[in-house]
Amino acid sequence: MSTKHIWEVKAKNTPLLKKKCNHCNSDRFYCSDKFRLNAQKKNIDIWLIYRCVKCSNTYNMNVFSRIRTESVSKELFNKFSENDTEIAWEYAFSQEIRKKNNVEADLESVAYEILYNTIPVEDLINMDGEIISFQIQCSFDFNVRASTAIRTCLGLSSSKLNLLLDSGTVYFNGKPLQKKYKIKNGDTVNINKKALIDIYLIGKEELFLKTADE
Repeated sequence: MSTKHIWEVKAKNTPLLKKKCNHCNSDRFYCSDKFRLNAQKKNIDIWLIYRCVKCSNTYNMNVFSRIRTESVSKELFNKFSENDTEIAWEYAFSQEIRKKNNVEADLESVAYEILYNTIPVEDLINMDGEIISFQIQCSFDFNVRASTAIRTCLGLSSSKLNLLLDSGTVYFNGKPLQKKYKIKNGDTVNINKKALIDIYLIGKEELFLKTADE
């Protein structure tokens, strides 16, 4: 048996593009969350507009090129026309779109937060089951390491995180966790409850004995 909890990783901004500006010395462009549409007869072009971080020079990243207007659903067309932020972010984070445009994202520029519930060690001890599971919800991929999520959400120091990972009791999607693994939406982390409790208690027993002696 296992108890499952949710870790939600939320991006605070879209990634910058690594691109030389032809108007200044900048090499980064930010997503404006706006689209440009150009209809010619029965065909339509759609771009996502980026701007230079220094001089606001524009770069249009191609989303659709010369496609038939009927190929775009009315709902999606309205989102493009209304500069829907959600759809803009979807394309801004799309590796496929960036590859099609031959541009690279600066994924390190994405700020994020992880929403999670802290689990006191006392509650952990009283939980049923040998395994505690955490499911990751992440709308976009931007190179967050699984080890970073584990350290943050479990409140572990670097040394305790390494001890936990080296214990071989942490599994990602049913396989032993590799330290460089990057999280994806729907990933599941399974951790042996006893091993995690032992990690939490390291140092606390020594502190208790020291306090008692005093």
